[in-house]
Amino acid sequence: MAHGETTVLEICAGAGGQSSGLEMAGFEHVCAVEIDSDAAATLRLNRPYWDVAEADVREFDASTYRGVTMLAGGVPCPPFSIAGKQLGPDDERDLFPRAMELVRQTRPEAVMLENVKGLASPRFDTYRASLLRILHSMGYETDWKLLHASWYGVPQLRPRFILVAMKPRAFAHFQWPEPIGEPPTVGETLLEHMAANGWVGAQAWAEKADGIAPTIVGGSKKHGGADLGPTRSRRAWLELGVDGRGVADAPPSEEAPIDYLPRLTNRMVALLQGFLPQWQFAGRKTSVYRQIGNAFPPPVAYHVGNAIQAALAGTGRPRKMQPLFDLEAGTGTYG
Repeated sequence: MAHGETTVLEICAGAGGQSSGLEMAGFEHVCAVEIDSDAAATLRLNRPYWDVAEADVREFDASTYRGVTMLAGGVPCPPFSIAGKQLGPDDERDLFPRAMELVRQTRPEAVMLENVKGLASPRFDTYRASLLRILHSMGYETDWKLLHASWYGVPQLRPRFILVAMKPRAFAHFQWPEPIGEPPTVGETLLEHMAANGWVGAQAWAEKADGIAPTIVGGSKKHGGADLGPTRSRRAWLELGVDGRGVADAPPSEEAPIDYLPRLTNRMVALLQGFLPQWQFAGRKTSVYRQIGNAFPPPVAYHVGNAIQAALAGTGRPRKMQPLFDLEAGTGTYG
């Protein structure tokens, strides 16, 4: 199967982090479903030829997409985030059950769903096991993996817990992507943008910002504004020479003192999230920041998407098909 022949139905598409990464990996979107009007507008702004359904995925009928190559999505993370109450299946925002229904409707060759690190905790062992049972009953082989965005060139920590499910023929060739090396630092990534308005302290700032960023926190409409996260995150930003208490409208001006403590612009945050410079965002400042902060880093989606493409094509390195399923623990690893 050639890369250009593979299609994807994406749910909870957000501002296109996963979307753009999967597109670069050769997937053609048959539809991107997103409930937030600004995020949906962002998708249309960048990909006017896509079918963008501005809809609640709980009410979305996917039956017309039966036979799509892959169902993908980043279902809401608050039910599993350590920053919240971790209500899991008791949280009304938990859309994993709905995702399972959409898998049943569409019967794709592959499934890719991502969430926060909290879902990997022992607290949700039984819950993960229940999802795997559903997928196994539909004939899929499965694996979970905690991947760090920094492994794939993203200058940010951002661990994400990813579920991949595939039909046995393809899953026999699926291997998680290997890390590609050390990512650039925050300073290396943002120097050009910090210096864009003539700030004389940009070079010195970049040399100080010699690490990767903490996980960018997008927040929700109920909680979180245009700032770089809770107190602990702000301390980490301060060590990188960044004022994390808010987001700037523009880079520092040429009048800013050499020892100025800058804030990041939304464009800078997008670059740290792994978006390409040409990707544009619709909406007001806080909405744009939220879209960026809640996104799945495109480079991670690209590398996982490539691994799925290789498995679908049968070109991936065959794995030893000796199942080590521990349904009580909610794992589905093959060794």
